[in-house]
Amino acid sequence: MKKLVKKNYVRIGVGLVGLGLIFGLIYLGIELAKEKQNIRIQVEDTNKIKEMLTQTERTLVDLESQDQYKINQELAGEVEEIKATFGKTVDAYENILDLEPKLSNQKVLKEKFANVLYYISEFNLASTSASLAELEIEIKKTEAELAKAVEIPKSMANVAESSAPPESGYSRQKVVTDAGSFIVSIISADLSSTKVIVATASTSDCKDNCPVKSLSTYVSENGAYAGVNGTYFCSSTYPDCQAKKNSFDLLVMNKDKTYFNSDNNVYSNNPAVIFGDNYIRFVSSVSQWGRDTSVNGVLSNYPLLVSGSQVTFGGDSDPKKGSKGNRSFVANIGNKVFIGVVHNATVAESALVMKAMGMENALNLDNGGSTALWSGGYKVGPGRELPNVILFVRK
Repeated sequence: MKKLVKKNYVRIGVGLVGLGLIFGLIYLGIELAKEKQNIRIQVEDTNKIKEMLTQTERTLVDLESQDQYKINQELAGEVEEIKATFGKTVDAYENILDLEPKLSNQKVLKEKFANVLYYISEFNLASTSASLAELEIEIKKTEAELAKAVEIPKSMANVAESSAPPESGYSRQKVVTDAGSFIVSIISADLSSTKVIVATASTSDCKDNCPVKSLSTYVSENGAYAGVNGTYFCSSTYPDCQAKKNSFDLLVMNKDKTYFNSDNNVYSNNPAVIFGDNYIRFVSSVSQWGRDTSVNGVLSNYPLLVSGSQVTFGGDSDPKKGSKGNRSFVANIGNKVFIGVVHNATVAESALVMKAMGMENALNLDNGGSTALWSGGYKVGPGRELPNVILFVRK
């Protein structure tokens, strides 16, 4: 009996172990199935990622085949063409403005400019460029005709020939150079009896809608006996000056010891003239000059025409400097200061005139429609209203 019970216990034990093994195998199978499912999912996810990467690659290939870079380059080229066309249009308009005071009939120029504006409004760049080319030819033709017409004006027909500048006061004379003969209106002052000052319409830096005055107003307000226009400036009549009307960005110190545009001229290579009580000094670059307020005036402009009795400007790529017109200047021989205008000359020809007259140093000033010279009345001008001027005041 005991053996039978023992045998039954053994059978039960074996059965339980067998069940344990079965359950263990079932659990292991379930876990393996789960792992297999996870692996399958991961493989599917990997395949999806590969598919996405493949699709992205196809998209990139498609974009490359469309040559987006080329398309963007073409757009950039069109933008540059538009900018260039607009710039030429503005230049043409400014040239017309400069010619306006000299022309009695502006019909042809205005009609051609109207054509340019029409084609711009139609966004027809090809026709705009063609019309601009026609306008530029007409402007050059007009400039050439004006140059011939004013070569020897009636009012200057009997001007005496002399290369020697006047000892004092005002003179109009004919100066002979290697480039031909030129009429010069010139005023002389000795620093022993004359104080040279720079007057400004504004009392501080001005970037837009800046005040301006006529040269005669400056003369009257400051008790001066002579004066000339000053620096280049952004005339309110020019289209590209509409956000900086009548402003100037060159270094100036006025009679009130106020420096204008000091910060943006620290490293400037533009030349300047400095007026002291009994001396005048020219520097080839305003970076050479500090901010001394003991002097009577400082004015920067360009180019420097003559330095150390030698011509320092022979021309550049700027068509405005290379065209014929009235060229204002300030110059010196020792302690004598000269202001004036060379008539019907390029800037390079003005430099030759300065050398022929024996000037030790000479600086070009603004010109064109801004040209103005005063000595007991306008000798040249009145021209535009101005943001700054050079004046002669008796001591």
